[in-house]
Parts: sequence; C-alpha cells; structure tokens
Amino acid sequence: MTLIDLPAGLDLGALRSLAVGPKSSSEAALPHGKVPAISYLRVSAKDQATRNGLEEGLSIPAQREAAQRKADQLGAVIVAEFIEPGESGKTARRKALQEMLDYLAEHPVRYCIINKVDRIARNRLDDAIIHATLRQAGVTLVSVMENIDETPSGMLMHGIMASIAEFYSLNLAQEVTKGLVQKATIGGTPHKAPIGYLNVRTTDANGHEVREVRLDPERAELIRFAFTAYAAGDWSLSKLARELETRGLTTRPTPSFPAKPVTTTSLHKILVNPYYQGIVTFRDVTYPGTHDPLVTPETFDQVQTILRQNHIVGDKLQKYDHYLKGSIYCGCGQRLMFERPRNHQGVTYDYFTCTGRRFKRNAVLVHRVEQTIETQYQQVAITKDEAAQIKAVLGQVFDTLSDSTSDEQKLLTGQKAKLEAEQIKLLQAHYADAIPLDLLKTASVRASRRSPADSTPWKRPTTTPRSDSTRSSDS
Repeated sequence: MTLIDLPAGLDLGALRSLAVGPKSSSEAALPHGKVPAISYLRVSAKDQATRNGLEEGLSIPAQREAAQRKADQLGAVIVAEFIEPGESGKTARRKALQEMLDYLAEHPVRYCIINKVDRIARNRLDDAIIHATLRQAGVTLVSVMENIDETPSGMLMHGIMASIAEFYSLNLAQEVTKGLVQKATIGGTPHKAPIGYLNVRTTDANGHEVREVRLDPERAELIRFAFTAYAAGDWSLSKLARELETRGLTTRPTPSFPAKPVTTTSLHKILVNPYYQGIVTFRDVTYPGTHDPLVTPETFDQVQTILRQNHIVGDKLQKYDHYLKGSIYCGCGQRLMFERPRNHQGVTYDYFTCTGRRFKRNAVLVHRVEQTIETQYQQVAITKDEAAQIKAVLGQVFDTLSDSTSDEQKLLTGQKAKLEAEQIKLLQAHYADAIPLDLLKTASVRASRRSPADSTPWKRPTTTPRSDSTRSSDS
C-alpha cells in the first residue's frame, strides 16, 4: 500500500477540522523563474520559543534561516511561514499545522520546507496522512537535514526517518518515566513543587547541578497556618481562603500568569495534598519524601476528617445557617443549598439554590420555600377510620408492653428481696464476729451492684391520635 492508497473511509480533510482559517497573505508576483514555497517551523516546548528572553527563542530563527537557504537552493520563494511555538509532534491537532493544510488547499505551492521529518510529525500514521495530503495538493515535502524526495529511495529514507522519530518519542517518554519513578522512589520530587515550596537548582563543589526542594520563605508559614486553622474546625474553606488572601498568600507568578490569591478550589487541593506531610505521590504510588514537611501527620489526618465530615453533611460550614439547610431537595433530585447574596447597595437576599444544572431557574427565595413546607404539613392529617386503626394497633402494642413490664417488675422485686436478705445475713454474721469488717464492706458493695434499681410499673398512655376532626376543633 502506498501513501496514496489509504484505507477506505479515511478522510484526509479530518486533519483540517480544527483549522481556524488560513492566514491572509498577499498574492505578490514572484521573481522570474521562482516557484512558491512555504515553511513549517516547530519547537516542542514553550520555553524553547522564549529562551534567553528572545521573542522567538533560538530554535525558531535557526530553522527559519535553514529553510531560507534550502529555498534558495531549490529556486523557490517562501510565500508563507507557519510557526508552532511549543506544541508536541505526537498529535496532528496543532493550530499552525491545520492552518498550513488549509492554505495549501487554496493556494498553489510547489514545496513545503521543514527542518527535519520529526518537525512535521512524531508518529508514522500522522506522517503518512500529512504526506499524502501534501501529494494530493501537488506539494513536495522537503527536509533541510534529510535527503527525502518523491523518488523510491527518497520515500524509503522518509519512512525510515519517520520510524526513527516515532521511536525517539516513545523511547524518550519511557526513559523519562523510568527516571521519574526512580526519583520518587528515593524520596525526590518528580514534579513541580506545590505552593509553599520552591524548586531550587544549585551547583556542588564538583560543578554538578543539584536540584532540590526548599521551603518558600514567603508562603510556607501561610500554608502551615491554613492546615492548623482548618484542623481546629472553626473555618470554612471560603472563609479561610479570604483570611489567607488578607494575610498575603498568592500563587507563584509565571511568565504567562501573574500572582493571584488562592481560590477556594485551590485551597481544597492544598489541604488534600499529602506532599505537605512529607509524602511524594507519583503514578498513584506513595513514597516517603526527603523534603521538609510543613504539617504533622496528625494535623493532616484531622484536616481530612473534617473535609470528609463536611462533604457527608452536604453543606460545608458557612457563615450563615438555616434550619432547613441540608434537609430539602429540588425536583431534579439535587440538594438545595442556602445562600445569602448581597447586591451593590448592600441588601442581602436569602435563597435556596439547586446544586444541579437541570433547570434554568435554580434559585428560590427562602420565605417561599418555608411557606410551601408549612402549607404541605398543614395538609398532612389522618381520617377517623385511620385514627381508629392506629389506636387499635397502638393499644395492642401498649398492652404487650404493659404485660411484659409487669412480669419484669415481679422478677426484679424478687431479686431485690433476695439480695436484701443476703445483706441482713452478712450483717448478722459480722455482729457474731464470723466475718471481718473489710469483707463485710466488699460483700455489701457487691450486693448493692447486683440490686435492681427501683422502678414504677409502666402505665399505658391515655392520649389518642389526632384526626381531621381534632385538627379542625383546634383551629
């Protein structure tokens, strides 16, 4: 099977399903004897695209210069350039790649210039489909570093280089995972340290780079406060998040995202992260870490207990409370949550809000809910026949209880009389100097513990169930 003879039902246009539209370019006249070409430039990591503080890093300009030299050798002019700054080649779902394929479908182009085969794809299936799409558009794929063309030997070289690119990607992922597992096994941190810690790189006496995790002097104590405060049970997540914001806790800034306060969701992730008690988790396996823990295992376990309790109750500890909170549900089956929002004028409104998303109108004023429940309970009553049936059943139950209570009362009375007789005999034996005082005290205490408590016989209640007639007379 050649690259053109693709399996039935395989749509080459599916690769362009994510395209956002081709780049606009001017149809300028080419110099005499020149043919149009495009270039595709890609780096795998985003930091490569901004390395050394440069706008495009170092690799992108180097690939551009090499593509320009190759175009000059081919007698071509690069009329469009497609740059992929920090996208993996393991998938074809890349924005610039889709834009390039759309561009080729609408513009006549002779060559597509890439730096290496692995720039266009790092798996053989994507490489074959992209190559077939280019051939259908009449475009020749040209590599700066490899000798690939449309000749049999060139296509053989292309297939070999595509296989090598896929092997490199798969093998690299396997080796990286192996190294991370080994690092976690010895207690290292195989990922970016969470907030409260810093990833630090130093150099030892032999000039070797040493990577370690240290406490963040600005945030470590605030994270420790978050655990100890929540373990006390007096804080809700939202209230504690606001307190941490007041104390100055923020996320670590990055080149793409500035520092910002910790949200309630982020705080919950912090409180359930076992890394803070000195445990490293990698691929669902836990290892004892070598970093300094911020909290003790006892404090961490107490925090998890409180989090589970709040989750089971259904309503987290909030600033406001209501007697119906946690006990009523929406028609969709989801729990109704009590809220007290405030408008821009400072006026508060009490609502019960559905936690589901089934209905558009998912908030109801509290007083309407209370009125509905009161009205529903006013309609709950029993008829005269039902009252008579209940009375008869309860009468039988009470008679059974009364009989059993009388029998138990007789048994206990007999036991009490027997123990009192034993106490009298002990006292008489003591007076006759038959037993010493300490033995008398011990026997008396033992007899007192065995003596049943005085209880009056159980009496049958005289009240009757309320029926519709009694309810009417009360009102």
